[in-house]
Amino acid sequence: MKIGVLALQGAVSEHIEMLKSLGVEAFPVKTVDQIKSIDGLIIPGGESTTMVKPITKFELVDIIKKRIAEGMPVYGTCAGMILLAKRIKNYEQFSLGVLDISVIRNAFGRQIDSMEIDLQVKGLKTPFHAIFIRAPIAVELGKDVEALASIKEGVAFLRQCNVFASAFHPELGDDPRIHKMFIQTVERFLNK
Repeated sequence: MKIGVLALQGAVSEHIEMLKSLGVEAFPVKTVDQIKSIDGLIIPGGESTTMVKPITKFELVDIIKKRIAEGMPVYGTCAGMILLAKRIKNYEQFSLGVLDISVIRNAFGRQIDSMEIDLQVKGLKTPFHAIFIRAPIAVELGKDVEALASIKEGVAFLRQCNVFASAFHPELGDDPRIHKMFIQTVERFLNK
């Protein structure tokens, strides 16, 4: 199993370290050929508007969409959630448009308004300590999208088929359960 972390900007090394600690081959990706060679992709947090330029410059849009359509699991965290969304309600910017959700960028305010909370996540027996940094939130979900964790502002963790997205950063804590959930989805994809 090989999981790539889109290495254009953001928390790349933290995701790679978490995946490696779980025994998964993980590495940064930023070319079409690298994305063709992986079994799963994480689009990390960072600044979504900054990430748009290299995604288009390196011609990654079509290959990411193609691999998602083929069933490859993808997980977007924070800015990754924005880049995967079909609709961005409060800002006009590019997105891959593969996840049938509407998001609000910086839903909680500026950096100073970042927070940490214990979140009830569907499929986990105990709460997950979630770190939100200038986080988005999903406010409208398509009929095929499953909410996995919600807070009063909206949906913080969700899934549509093989695509996951979270408003928080699981790679910044020491709880590997969200990454394990993604890895299990990659395993099912490989065993089809």
